[in-house]
Amino acid sequence: MWIRRYPSRPRRRKFNYPALVCHAHRKESYVGNDSLDVLLCRRWRICGPSASLCGELFERYADDAVLHCSTEYQARKVRDALAERLESLGLRLHPGKTRIVYCKDDNRRGQFEHTSFTFLGYEFRPRSAQNRNGQLFTTFSPAISPDALKAKGQQVRGWRIHKRVGSGLSELAEWINPVVRGWMNYYGRFNRSRLYRLLQRINTYIVRWARNKYRRLGSFKKAKRWWTGLVDREPGLFAHWAWISTF
Repeated sequence: MWIRRYPSRPRRRKFNYPALVCHAHRKESYVGNDSLDVLLCRRWRICGPSASLCGELFERYADDAVLHCSTEYQARKVRDALAERLESLGLRLHPGKTRIVYCKDDNRRGQFEHTSFTFLGYEFRPRSAQNRNGQLFTTFSPAISPDALKAKGQQVRGWRIHKRVGSGLSELAEWINPVVRGWMNYYGRFNRSRLYRLLQRINTYIVRWARNKYRRLGSFKKAKRWWTGLVDREPGLFAHWAWISTF
């Protein structure tokens, strides 16, 4: 989950808030995780969310971590210190996945090589958003990553819902809902509109299932009428209908 800490009192210096995205190269890297946490907190005053606000923050899951630094200089120094520490443990930072990312938004408009990163299935990058007055602005925020979205799409396709004509609607719902509800709860916490096309694909497969199961729904017009009646009668049959019920 994305965590950004705001200072408790105003500071005169304007920080760029770069993020150092780290990934250890070997699976055995969990051996050094605790010592790395201590190194970050004691030497660089970069503490986990559960620690007191003694400096910046970092999040770690297994051997993946995101470190929030105040300046690019600090990010580079921390990266070098981590590389040195891992080297002493017989490990090393993954050269392709470890990078310094500039968290670009309306308040941070500088230029940098990397302005996005992926962490725990979320892609963090500059995005357009709308404030309460309807004005557009740029924010650095997370949403389901393209790779995760592609994987879920392939999973939905592999279900072959339209071929399961031996099952009833209630059976399909009982089978699909736990999985889809999990996606909604996890990936829908931020920018859930990125999930809408995926959820709409599920509805399209359900319509194809109905047209394969019931010959009287052969025409698109009849299938649409059937769908509209079904959603009106049982709006909570499928979990994702709470967000999108069109196909």
